[in-house]
Amino acid sequence: MNYKIEISLDNNEKFSTFLHENIREFNNEHSIHHKEARKKEAVQPINIIVSDNKENWIGGLNADVYWNWLEINDFWFSEKYRGKGLGGLLLDKAEKIAKEKGAKNALLTTFEFQARSFYEIKGYQVVGEINDYPPGSSYYTMVKPLI
Repeated sequence: MNYKIEISLDNNEKFSTFLHENIREFNNEHSIHHKEARKKEAVQPINIIVSDNKENWIGGLNADVYWNWLEINDFWFSEKYRGKGLGGLLLDKAEKIAKEKGAKNALLTTFEFQARSFYEIKGYQVVGEINDYPPGSSYYTMVKPLI
């Protein structure tokens, strides 16, 4: 076997794309679910946008529904609008839409300093924790059945 090992400490978009495409191809060959999710209609996006009375975005949620799961990707509000029930309202709306699209479970990740307790109040449970990531904190994977 003949090969060379090179180490680069710079960003290399071309190499990252090479790895990503090959992992995707491998997953497609070994998991029908991955292959099906890559079809355009398989992933169903949900974007809930909240604006103030001047049409400025103040927060919202984006998520995807696939594999009968709701995956919450980003969920944020401007500090001024937090603690007013808006987050719970949006989460409820996203879950309702996801259930209508066939989702049976919800998945999200959050840091200890973000919204773990909020999600627990809304019925999410920690199924994975990475301690000291970032140092002095934890990173959580949380799920909730939507039935």
